[in-house]
Order: sequence, then structure tokens, then C-alpha cells
Amino acid sequence: MKPYLPLALLLCTALPAVAQPPPSAGPVPKARLPAPPVADEAPPSAFVTAARSAIAAGRTGEAIEAIERAESRVLVRSVRPSRAEIPSEQAPVRLLTEARQALGQGDRATALAKLAEALANPTLDSPVE
Repeated sequence: MKPYLPLALLLCTALPAVAQPPPSAGPVPKARLPAPPVADEAPPSAFVTAARSAIAAGRTGEAIEAIERAESRVLVRSVRPSRAEIPSEQAPVRLLTEARQALGQGDRATALAKLAEALANPTLDSPVE
């Protein structure tokens, strides 16, 4: 019986390693942020309003997603390819970017203030050229 003891010990120590799942082949995909309760065809101001409500309710992920969607709807412009890397300096784009950055840093008050400024801007629902 003694010759089998080392084999039994080896199996007992190796089994936990065998039971582990194989390492993933690539990076783990990031979870999607929760979608705001706004129709896709809604104007940017609807997404800004949804972002403010989400911040007030403590739903930061939803607020960030709403701000990003507002940004993408505001930022409709055509530029030369050589200027595509230059960010827009239009007020609505700047305010939404600042709000998103503030929220990403945990500064809810600044994010809410920037969103209020964006809502007060008369060009918010007009495409930026």
C-alpha cells in the first residue's frame, strides 16, 4: 500500500489545478453602461435631462451613457480629415465634455452645473458644424 501513497498525494494536490477553468484567450469585455430611458431619436436636451435625473438618483453609469449620447447627437459636423482630431470648441460640446469628465471624477455637483448650463444653451439641440 505504501507505494501508492505518493501517487495519491500527488493526485490530491494536482486536482485543484486541473479543476480550474482555462485562462481566457483575450481581454474580458467591459460591461455596457445602462441605457437612459430616452428614445434613440430624441434631441440632445432629452439625454441631458435624463443624465441630470440619473445623477440625482445615484445612477452614475446611466448618467455617463446619457451624456455620451447627447454629445454624439450634438457633434454632427463635417471637417477636413486633417482637422478631425481637433475637438470642437462649441459651447454645448465643451459643456457636455466637462460634465462627463466631472462625473467620471466623482464630482456630481460640477457635472450637474455643467449640464444645467448645457440645457440653458439655445444651440444645444442644433447640430454643431
